[in-house]
Amino acid sequence: MRILQLCKKFPFPLKDGESIAVTGLSRALSGAGAEITLLAMNTSKHYVEFVGKPRELEHYKEIHTVGVDNRIKPWDAFLNLFSQDSYHVSRFISPAFEQQLIYLLQEEEYDVVQLETLYLAPYIPIIRKHSKALIVMRSHNVEHEIWERIVHNTGFPLKKAYLSLLTRKLRRFEVQHLQEYDLLAAISQRDLNCFRALGYKNAAVVVPIGMDIKEYKPDFKSYRKELSVSFIGSLDWRPNEEGVRWFLDDVWGPMQKKFGHLQLYIAGRNAPDWIRKLKKRNIHFMGEVRSAARFINQHSIMVVPLLSGSGMRAKILEAMALGKVVISTTIGLEGIPAKHRREVLVADTPDEFVEAVRYCQQQNGKLEQMGRRAVDFVTRHFDSAEVGRQLMETYSALLEESVKVRV
Repeated sequence: MRILQLCKKFPFPLKDGESIAVTGLSRALSGAGAEITLLAMNTSKHYVEFVGKPRELEHYKEIHTVGVDNRIKPWDAFLNLFSQDSYHVSRFISPAFEQQLIYLLQEEEYDVVQLETLYLAPYIPIIRKHSKALIVMRSHNVEHEIWERIVHNTGFPLKKAYLSLLTRKLRRFEVQHLQEYDLLAAISQRDLNCFRALGYKNAAVVVPIGMDIKEYKPDFKSYRKELSVSFIGSLDWRPNEEGVRWFLDDVWGPMQKKFGHLQLYIAGRNAPDWIRKLKKRNIHFMGEVRSAARFINQHSIMVVPLLSGSGMRAKILEAMALGKVVISTTIGLEGIPAKHRREVLVADTPDEFVEAVRYCQQQNGKLEQMGRRAVDFVTRHFDSAEVGRQLMETYSALLEESVKVRV
């Protein structure tokens, strides 16, 4: 089976949820027998310099990248106010990317073109014109839902009104394109239910983030040390920045009053200045760490204080695969059916976060058991090989059905 995978950012290095999700699935599909070609935008926001094929991407038959300037430009943003177009999406429309896509479709006959996120939907007419391949939307989130939640949490009236306008345009775009996919591969059952409620009627499947458990080596020695708390995530992703700000402003103070020696370690790429210059007692900003797994392994607890967002958090799955205790908001845990006080801890208010840490301290050496249950949970529910095998079966069935229709 020949698959062309389109990405709005180059999925390397494997330090953010999108890159982990994209690469994990493509590797699993390759392991299940697919021949995969990658066509990715190398955007100005997440530009990556590389020579040859990175070791982590060796499963691709070919890798093609196109430079795309997706910076937010004030004049373009202003003009968009008078347009029906979604500014979120229009920043990823590139004539150069379109030409490279046409070239690849003319050079080879693909069975499946897999679009990674809604932002590749503008290229569907090009694919239809130059290929008979199945078009699959691999949806990482309900995109407009992220921004609806951000709008809800925004206090400044003018900013709230502007973001609300952008969000309505994004929602309209997402809904208008729903029926253009031959298959919708939602990242969770919850997201699929949302798309069905929005009117999606075609074939669909749930394709969660898959984890190669063999790559994760839990270090349970962290439970024998004094408890410490970590946060890791891309800090240029608005929900992460929003969540960290809320945690530091509203949660950390009460937590320090109860647990004065507790240390918080924050890691992440592209942090805004206010995080870089942060000076609060017992808080350590580590910047972009070389190994997320090593960083997570050093601390018994990882917090995920998300107030907005959608889809599924790869970092939660990574922490669970490493046997750590995750304290997450309900929104952060969406798409991951782990149980409170069994594999994870759930907290939505400052008091609940404080109580979660108190619970951890009262376990008297038994907290490691939750970490081990987390490893078992991820192994049973998010094995990448099984995710890839099931998706390949879905692709094969749809291709067989499409051949019968043509005949």
